[in-house]
Order: sequence, then C-alpha cells, then structure tokens
Amino acid sequence: MTEQRMYGLWSSPITPSSLAAGLRLSEPCWDSDGRTLGWVEGRSDRGVLVVQESGTAPRDLTPAEISVRAFVGYGGGDFTLAHGAAYFVGQADQRIYRQELAGGAPRPITPAFGAAANPVVSPDGRWLAYVHTYEDVDCIAVVDSHGKHWPARLAADRDFYMQPVWAPTGDRMAWIEWDHPNMPWDGTELKLAELAFPEGGLPATTSAATLAGGKATAIFQPGFTPGGDGLLYISDESGWGHLYRRDLATGVVTQLSSGTGDYGRPAWNQGQRTFAVAGSGAIAAVRNELGFERLTVLRPEADPLDLSLAHRGYSVLASPAGSAAHDRVAVAATGPAQPPRITVFDLAEPGAPETVCRRSDPEAVATAALSQPRPVSWKSFDGAEAHGIYFPPASDRFAGTGAPPLVVNIHGGPTSQFQPGWSPQTQFLATRGYAVLQCNYRGSTGYGRDYMLKLRESWGIYDVQDAKTGAEFLADEGLADATRLVIMGGSAGGYTVLQSLVDIPGFYRAGVCLFGVSNQFTLASDTHKFEARYSESLLGPLPEAAPRYRDRSPLFHADKIVDPIVLFQGDIDRVVVRSQSDSIAASLKARGVPHEYHVYEGEGHGWRKAETIEHFYQTLERFLREYVIFT
Repeated sequence: MTEQRMYGLWSSPITPSSLAAGLRLSEPCWDSDGRTLGWVEGRSDRGVLVVQESGTAPRDLTPAEISVRAFVGYGGGDFTLAHGAAYFVGQADQRIYRQELAGGAPRPITPAFGAAANPVVSPDGRWLAYVHTYEDVDCIAVVDSHGKHWPARLAADRDFYMQPVWAPTGDRMAWIEWDHPNMPWDGTELKLAELAFPEGGLPATTSAATLAGGKATAIFQPGFTPGGDGLLYISDESGWGHLYRRDLATGVVTQLSSGTGDYGRPAWNQGQRTFAVAGSGAIAAVRNELGFERLTVLRPEADPLDLSLAHRGYSVLASPAGSAAHDRVAVAATGPAQPPRITVFDLAEPGAPETVCRRSDPEAVATAALSQPRPVSWKSFDGAEAHGIYFPPASDRFAGTGAPPLVVNIHGGPTSQFQPGWSPQTQFLATRGYAVLQCNYRGSTGYGRDYMLKLRESWGIYDVQDAKTGAEFLADEGLADATRLVIMGGSAGGYTVLQSLVDIPGFYRAGVCLFGVSNQFTLASDTHKFEARYSESLLGPLPEAAPRYRDRSPLFHADKIVDPIVLFQGDIDRVVVRSQSDSIAASLKARGVPHEYHVYEGEGHGWRKAETIEHFYQTLERFLREYVIFT
C-alpha cells in the first residue's frame, strides 16, 4: 500500500553516497585471440584497466600508482589489447604503456610529451599506431610495440585525426581526419593509406587517398572486413548516419543499412565505436531511433536481424567489440532502470541469455522503484517539432497528488543527445517525486542531420524555446506542475540554463547550472583546441558576428536574472574555464539574487571524485527543497 506524500519529499533508495560509489564502465575490447576481454573502470578519479580471460574472474591489470585515461580532446581511446599485451595511456604523463597480460610491470613505449590516444596494434604485433597531440599539433604516430624506436609520424598536416585502424594484411591503414572550423559531425574525410616498411625503420605512408566524406559529410569509424577486401564506415550523406561497405578492389560502395535510424554518433571522443565485426564476419551495429538503441546484425546474403534488447532492460549500447574467435560481441549496455554492465551477446544464438562480465552498481534497487521513460514530441514556438524523453516520478512506496514538479534537463554539447540509459541524476530526482524532461532540442543528434543543423547560428534560441515549450506541453498534458518548473544543465546545457533565466525570467522557479557558459567571447578564446572554432557554426564567425555573441552571452544581461540559481564548477576545467562561473556568480552576489556557488578542487569538465559526487547530490536535493518545494 502506497503512502501519500508531497512530491519532492519522497524517501528514495538512491542516495548520494550510493551514486558516489558507482563504477564507470567503458571501452570493452577483445585481445586479438578473441578470448580475453578488457575494459576500463572509473573508480572515483582513477581509471583501472580490468581484464577477464575466458572462464576466469575479472582482475585488475594496471597497478595502483597508474591511472588509465587519455586526454586528446575530450579523451577516450584509453587502451587496446593485442597479442597477449595491453597498451594503455597513463593519465599522469600521457605516455602509452605496454603490459603483458600474463604478468609483469607496465613499461612506457612512447616519450613523455604531448598526449596520446586510440592505440591500435598491427596484425603482426610489431607496430603500434596512435593519435598524438603536442602544442596543438595533431597527427597519427607510429612506434614499435616494444618502444625501442623514437615514434614517427604516419599522417600529419591536418587539424584533427581520429579512429586509426590497420588492415588485416598490415600494409594499409585507414583513419578519419578534418580541419577547423568543422567539428567531426559537420564534415570529415575517410583516408586510406598504403604503407611501406623500410628495413630497420618504422612504417611510413607512401600514398593516401580520400575515399569518402568532405566538408559537409561526416564519416565515422572506419573498419576493415576480416579478409581485408572491404572497408566499412558510417556516413551521413543520406541525411542519416548509415553503414557502408567499399570494395577496395573495384571501388564499389554498398549501403548496408537504411531507414530513419542513426548508426553514427557525434564524435566527441577518441575511440568511439557503434559497430563491430565478429569472427564469422557478421556485423553488429547499434541503431538509434528516438534515443532508444538496438543491435542490428548484418550478415552477407542474409536479411538484417534486429536484436531488440529492451525486454532485457537494455536501451543504450556503447562501444561494441567483436571477438575474432567467436560470433560474440561485447558492449557497455545500460537501460533506464539498469545501471551499466559490460555484457557479451552471442550473435549465433540471439535468444540466448547474455553473459554479464561486470556490473557498475550492486543493482539493489527494485525496478518497480525506478522511473521508466517514454519518448515525447511537441510543437515548439514556431510550429516545428521538438523531441525529448519524459521520466515520470517513481516509487514503490509513495504517491503524490496533482501534477509533479518538473526538472527540464538540458544536455551538453550542444551537439549531443539524451538517451534512455541509466541516468543517476534523473533517477535521483524521479525517485524523490520530480518529473524529468530530458530535452533533445533542435540541434540534438539522433534525429537526422537536418535536425542537428537547426542550431546553426541559433544557439540560445531553439534550445531555450524548445525547453520552454516542452515544459508547457507536459504541463498541458497534466504531467507537470506549471508553477514548479526547474531548468538544469551542464556545459552547453548550463549555458541554456543561464540564457533561459535571462530571456524568460519567472518562467522557471529555479535554475541548476553546472560549469555553464556565461560569456561567448571568452568561450571562443579560452577553450581547448577541439572546440576552438565550434562557436562559428553555433553563432557565426568573429568579428562579423560580435553583436550576436554579445546578445547570446548571459553575462552581459545578468541583470535580468532574478530566479534562484545554484552554480557548480570544477577548478581545473579546461573546456569551460572557471572564470565563466566566477563572473556570473559575482554579478548575482552584487545584485542580491538568491544563489549558491560551489567550486570543486581537482575537478574538470564533470565530476569524478566520490566526495564531489556525494556533495553535489546532497546540495542539489537541499537547494530544490528550499526553492521549489517549500517556496
């Protein structure tokens, strides 16, 4: 029997301390024999490489004194396994280390300068290629797999490189490259290079050809077929990210997928993958429809098989990795009520139970106590359609009366997407009696290229208005209390929080801003190389667009902010630097606007330390009670 209790005051099984204790699981990867699986576990502010040989329990491979984490761009591409060894990037010095799976200490094989990511080993095990950046100069580098040589450049002279991959024959390599002002979802090129192997030296590129892509077509994740006769990749040339195969002998290109689903992703990180090739040659590709994902299995001369995993609780699937020895694929799988797992699926027996290798959480909370989402769409201020995911309040103990308070959550990027995977923040709120709208405003990915491009020169308009009209839609449907609305977001989402409080004061009861952009001019000048010219597509090039930058900078209109707000900032954030939050906090303090400002030492663009995560959630709950529930 349920107890009637005011929304926002429900006791929840999801506590700040439990969220702080959770693991982050990423990048499953098989050794070249297809029998040993590895992945990275984020434990507070430390990354640990974990491996599991067939039939044995998982074990930590990397020593306690080394944290595994790559720092090229937003990171990712932390490690690989090949020929009985692990190759990983050390967080402290950004060197690539080699460590034998059979035992022994890791030893560096690259020098200690710049940053490395996405290591990939040649089929014969002799060479290791990787993405490297130093003093804002990026390249694809190569070194021998024991580190006896000084590294050399395989490809250079472009602004950015990503996703290098060796051909099975070892004499070719493919990768993705692009230049400013593009971001990788705007337009990239797929390169295929022939390699030479001089005696006593490192491999060298003899020629490189562009096979696909351009300034207005984004290519993602090249991958060779097992025999090396074909090159697989994802292109959004049709308006959706679909999978293609190019025959390397004839040049014939075949589109392998179709429809209004996306197989690509915005390439925010190194090492991202959305498809994998198993030992039989079967391709397991992740298809995204309205944010919900499934595996599509593609085999030569066979109809595609959609492997929906929703009935198993999985709706978001990251980094699929195929085993060369079996028809199996490992993924980081999650769902709205399912914390992340490293899970292996058997493609030969789609109905067979999956093998769970690692859980990120004790999974002690009953599914009935967690919120189950549904996709929603609504007409925005100009009559166009916007999308999102609605999470209702959830409890197996409590019920509220009337409509619940609503937290409108804005994703970062802004070129990104909310998906219905495990969201600690969302479940933390929903299990306390808040409804949550994860707003995928126009400019988000996952709804086709045209939808993504809507934010061009319109940042601060569509995101603000789509969030507002989404909240109004839910209130009209009786799914939210129009008098108790909150807007919340981090990074670009934090910008939308600030801009919304500037443009529509009084619409939201309160705002929650995590490392949000307050000054568009300083964002363009102070951010890291990867996003240094991102604002040109979102707002326009400077100096021509300077009036737009000023108009869309909350700091210059901070006198319009009157609603209570809490600000959170990491003191070593290099994407949205601390001065962005310091400036807006100073304005709020000078005018006596109700606010809080919390700066976390040693944190960057997002929280990793357990103590930070626990304090953040404690503060969030107290702030919302004070300004939303009890006001």
